[in-house]
Amino acid sequence: MEDKDYMIRAISGNEEVRAFALRTTKLVEKARQIHDDSPVATAALGRTLSAALMMGDMLKNKQDLITIHIQGEGPLKQILATANMDGEVKGYVADPSVILPPKENGHLDVGGAIGKGVLTVIKDYGLKDPYVSQVDLVTGEIAEDLTYYFAQSEQTPTAIGLGVLMNKDVTVRCAGGFIVQLMPNAHEKTIAQLEKNLKGLSSVTDILKDGHTPEDLLAVVLRDMDMKILGQKDVRFACHCSKEKGYRALATLGKKELQELLDEGKGAEVNCEFCGKNYCYSTDDIKNILIELSKKA
Repeated sequence: MEDKDYMIRAISGNEEVRAFALRTTKLVEKARQIHDDSPVATAALGRTLSAALMMGDMLKNKQDLITIHIQGEGPLKQILATANMDGEVKGYVADPSVILPPKENGHLDVGGAIGKGVLTVIKDYGLKDPYVSQVDLVTGEIAEDLTYYFAQSEQTPTAIGLGVLMNKDVTVRCAGGFIVQLMPNAHEKTIAQLEKNLKGLSSVTDILKDGHTPEDLLAVVLRDMDMKILGQKDVRFACHCSKEKGYRALATLGKKELQELLDEGKGAEVNCEFCGKNYCYSTDDIKNILIELSKKA
């Protein structure tokens, strides 16, 4: 298959294990270019984007959204990624310029860049209030933290692998990951086989770096388990910001602050943190927003 970003969903032959795997090389590189992320920021964001996409594939309805928010004491400060079930994701890190020395094994120190903190998962089903669950970060390496989230908040035995490998020119060589979960009916034999397979897995990027596919990745994770592919979808970095949404953001400032902008003869600018687009609003635009707020009042 051509070197494109996509995700697959699979199940073991006995239907006791479900799994997701994806390749996100191009979309993580796009995010790196948009935000001018450093290598460690790219790795942290790329892992989070991959996880959000697979968790988005677990959603039930097209309007549902899932957001992963990581707040840490490390120099990255925070990571935010939002995905839907159509394979679209967007995200950013608070400080994309962070540079840290690699760990002793030569890998990027994502855990050090994030530090201690909390992981919040927000599921927006279009209801009045979203479902929000929060756990402490275990390692800051993201995969382990999300594994802990599934165990604590969803009581689902889960194993997660995430990876981003950089080229020497700081572009993304490969990125992707997997999520594998035991179904409630899983037998000890199935659990033992899965544990054996996971122990024999080197890393996500070791498999994906030479052009191998999500199918190749799950073939290792679900070895000798009669894997069946249930579906496939393309994945992409996508932001649906617009000038109209910017108007709504400005309206949240309130009358006092908007009037101050107007009195100073200034317009306003709204920057999208996800895609970097800027939307400019004139003093006439500010007047119109104030008029609308007065009508609502």
